[in-house]
This record gives sequence, C-alpha cells and structure tokens, in this order.
Amino acid sequence: MKIVVDAMGGDYAPSEVVLGAVDATVLDKNVEVVLVGKSAEINAVLNECEYDKKRIEVVDASDVITNDESPTMAIKLKKDSSLVKAFERLMSDESASAFVSAGSTGAVLAGAFMKVGRIRGVSRPALAPVLPTLTGNGMVLCDCGANVDCKPLNLLHFAIMASSYAQAMLGVEKPRVGLLNNGVEAHKGNELTKEAYELLSASGDINFVGNCEARDMLTGDFDVVVSDGFAGNVALKTAEGTANLLLKLIKKGVYGGGLKTKLGAAMLKPVFKDVKTKLDFNAVGGACFLGINKVIVKAHGASKRGAISASILQAQDLASKNVCEKIREGVTAANARQAESAEE
Repeated sequence: MKIVVDAMGGDYAPSEVVLGAVDATVLDKNVEVVLVGKSAEINAVLNECEYDKKRIEVVDASDVITNDESPTMAIKLKKDSSLVKAFERLMSDESASAFVSAGSTGAVLAGAFMKVGRIRGVSRPALAPVLPTLTGNGMVLCDCGANVDCKPLNLLHFAIMASSYAQAMLGVEKPRVGLLNNGVEAHKGNELTKEAYELLSASGDINFVGNCEARDMLTGDFDVVVSDGFAGNVALKTAEGTANLLLKLIKKGVYGGGLKTKLGAAMLKPVFKDVKTKLDFNAVGGACFLGINKVIVKAHGASKRGAISASILQAQDLASKNVCEKIREGVTAANARQAESAEE
C-alpha cells in the first residue's frame, strides 16, 4: 500500500517530513511511501538515514504552494508544485491509496476536491480532526473549517461520514453523534441547527443523541460532534487555545513558586506528562478530509517527524479499512431514504 506524501508541506519541510516517512516504514513493514518535492533536498535527508530503499520513492517537483497564495489559483497554475504532482500521482497510481500533507490547508482541500473528486452523493466534503476526551477514546469533530456556510443536509452527510470514520479510527461500533449548539434543548439554536436537529433525529443511519454544547465536546459523552465549518473551527481553536493556556499557567505556577511548589510539581510530573501527551497532536496524526474518493490526511502545519509518521500510519490504516467505500455506502443509503420520504 503506497502513501503519497507532499514532502514540501509544513513548517519543517522537507527534513521532518522525510524523517517521518522513514519512521513510518520502520514502524509498519507494509507501508510504502512516495515522497513528492524537491528531490535534491529530499535525497540529502535520506542519505543520512538507514531505510528500506525499496519502500521509499522520490518524485521530483520543483515548485511549492505556500500559505499566502490563493488555493484554487495555485492548484490551477502551479503544475510542477509538490502538492499538484502528489495528487496526480495519487490518481494515476492504482496502488496509491492515500495522501498526506502538512502544507496549506486551503490548497490541500482545493486540490483534493479538484484533482481527486468527491464521493458521488456527498453534498460537501468536510474536515474532521480527532480531539482528546476525558475518557481517552477521542472524538471526531466534523466540520472544522472546510464549509463555513452549510445547509441541514450537509450536516446529515457530515454525521454519516464522521460516524464511518469514528468506527474505523476509534473502533466505536455505534458512534454517538451530537450536534454542536448553544444549548442541549431540542428547540435551541439558529435556523440551521433547528432544521438539522430534526433531520438528524429522523435519520436511521446514525446514532444521534442530541445537541452538544461546546463545553461538553471533550467529556467523552460524544464520539462525533457535527457542526458547520465556521462554528466548528471556532470551537476547535478555542479548545486548542484553552489547553495551551492551562499548560502555560501550570508551568508558570510551578517555576514561579517556591521550593514547596517545585517539590509538589516533581511528585506530579507523571500526571503532567500524561496530560501533555493526551493533548499533543503529534501522537494523533492529522485531520481526515471526508467525502473524497481517496483517503486525504491533513497534518498540522507545525508537524515534526512524529506527527508525520503518525499521519502516514493513520492514512494507511484508514485506507486498509476501506473508509471511503463505507462513507459512499452510508451516504447513498441516506440519500435514497431522503428521496423516498420526499415522494411520500
């Protein structure tokens, strides 16, 4: 199984991306990686590594798409960019099952939509990261920024796609789906969430358990939380910011205190380490772009080798579990039921 990797995407490309690819092939003997980017720079890093040369291939691409460029125009005009050539390899090689990039989110989403295409029947593809929860199993947030304006049907499709993803990624047989809202009561929300609530409640294709307030997203009471991309992105960034603030406040309190504080912190060091690990995106992998014909994983822009390796293995796992086909089946069945209900 080949995973195509944009070697020039991310804050630490290409060195950390290449090292992450090497680590992935060491951790899983079934993974083959195609690194796409400036071959001279990629090979310079590979020459310092011990790796199975039969399982890492380098494809040259002379250009790079940056975060400052218009995503759609860059995909159209930069034909020799690492991102465009990686997508082309993904589609031309039947053995290439998935794609990973830590580059421009907008360009990755635009490229996936334009070059790979959405699954038939999916109204809108959506970006779905896995967030840590109090119970430790994780929760899929869908959408977190790909679609800022949505219709109720989009949210139903998000719920179906994210449920299939949670089954594969989290191992949950019947994922509990919540709708991000400003209250748990059924009558709460704006026009979109009220209509979406009715649609999700009536659907037999998901395990909808009701509204979810942002403060309850990470409690472990939900396996999937569905939202339009605007509210989902705000919730995601707020959660990230709060986690970073708490870690900094704890660190400041420890080192700014006296001897007793430092002794107490030393005793609690294993607890602090465990919390930091659970909040570390490097251990999780990336956000999957659901609703596309092949597995697309968008790694964090600040990913280092550990996060890149985790993203590659995540992509390989999702592809091996046929998550795209399961999404296709779920959305097709839901659309057929919607059509039957409309006729009645």
